[in-house]
Parts: sequence; structure tokens; C-alpha cells
Amino acid sequence: MTIRMVATDIDGTILKYDGKFNPDVIKCIQNLDRSGIKVVLITGRMYKAAKKIANSLNITTPIVAYQGALVRDNSDDAKILYERYIPDETASKIINWAKKQDVHINLYMNDELYVEQENEFTRKYVSFQHIPFNVTPFDGLKLHDVNKILLIDYDNPDKITFVNKQLQKDFPELFIAKSTDFFCEVCHKEATKGDGLRYLQELYGIKKEETLTIGDHNNDIELLLAGGVKVAMGNATEELKTVADFVTDTVDNDGFVKAIDKFVKAGANV
Repeated sequence: MTIRMVATDIDGTILKYDGKFNPDVIKCIQNLDRSGIKVVLITGRMYKAAKKIANSLNITTPIVAYQGALVRDNSDDAKILYERYIPDETASKIINWAKKQDVHINLYMNDELYVEQENEFTRKYVSFQHIPFNVTPFDGLKLHDVNKILLIDYDNPDKITFVNKQLQKDFPELFIAKSTDFFCEVCHKEATKGDGLRYLQELYGIKKEETLTIGDHNNDIELLLAGGVKVAMGNATEELKTVADFVTDTVDNDGFVKAIDKFVKAGANV
């Protein structure tokens, strides 16, 4: 069956760890777009950060942000198409627990990033994503429309593994997954990348079998499962590779382009 949609993660999949694109990846994505194949960015990033990536690639399809908590038009009015929030009381419990574990907390509300202090973790995170942030004590902050909570420890990945497992056990009503060795993502249960993709598949009348999905980490498992052709990057986690139909090359070696060449290019003439 012909591929009509390519749903891709950003970091570690099309964007290298140094924050740069290989030129052939940009060319490949733009060729897909020109051929009429919808290229959808599906990411844990906030909408503001993902929109910059989409604009740099010259693609205008809706963006799936915060794993799948927010699907929003990439347009001037940025119409919200799909949204799921962490309940306020649950968000408060997560924050209080995380403080006791001494992990850094990124709190996202209404597509704004809040932190309690500007520290080395804050600076490293925002410098890579090129986004603004607000510094404020969470105790005095009214929680509402929480898109996502991101727990970070760049120095101790074992702590993030512990945090991820413990939160999955204590909060089965949420979607919780590692997106890198240093990040634990906390979202609404219906805010997976698969949820966001299925919304767009229904919106455009595109079948699962007509969708290629590609990613690199455990938070991409639901993304791959929502696709008909499931591709894991060469630099992907072993858990993701087990659900993939095909393991391509690494992000540094144009794994995205090689997957498109294998499954899309011949049929799409791109």
C-alpha cells in the first residue's frame, strides 16, 4: 500500500544530538511534502519549539506536541485540534513527589515553560531548544491546563530510570515514559504520540497501513504502533527496536533518509 503520511519524532530521529540537520534530511522531507505526502512532526517538545523546527523545514502540517497532549495547526491562528491535560490535583502530587527526589522539574502550562530556579539543567535545556522560560515558585503557582511535566537529571540517568518506574507504578492513570536517558515525561493517559497520530489519521482519512512511523526512544513506542510501517533508528533503544518492522541507520548517518528510500521513495517518485 502506498505511504501517504510520514509521522516522525524530531530529536535523535531527524535532528542530530548537536541540534543540527543533515542537509539530505531536509531535502528528503521537503521532497516528501512537495509530492503530497504529509510529513507530521510528533514530539515531546512544546508547540513553540516544534513550530520553529517545522518552519525551518518549510512544512505546514499540524504539529503533535507534548508527546500527544496537544495537536495544533502550524498557522498564524494556531488552532488547537486536540488537547489533553494532566488533572491539576494529580500534577500537584507529581511535583511534590519529584521535589522529594531532588530532580529538576520543567512544568508546561498553556505552552509556557515554568521552572522554580534557573540552574545548569535549565540553561542546558533551553539553550538546545531555543525557548523562553519563566522562573517562579511552584507553591504559589495556580496549576491549570498542564500540558506536561518533564523530570530531568543530566548527571544521574539511573535516578531518571528509578523515577520513571516509580511514577508508572504510582500513577497508572497517566502516560509516563523516558524520552532520553535523562528525561522522564509525564502526560495525560490519552496524550501519547499514538493518540496524536490517530487523530490526524482520522482527520485526513489516512489509514494506519498508509502511514510510516519512525522514532528513537521508548516514548516513540506508541507512535510506531500507530503506523503501518514501523521504523526504529539505528540509535534507538532496544525496547523500541523490538516493536519495529525495520531498523534503519543512525541519525548521524541519515537513517531517516534511508528508511524513506526503502519504503516510500520508489512509490512516491520523490
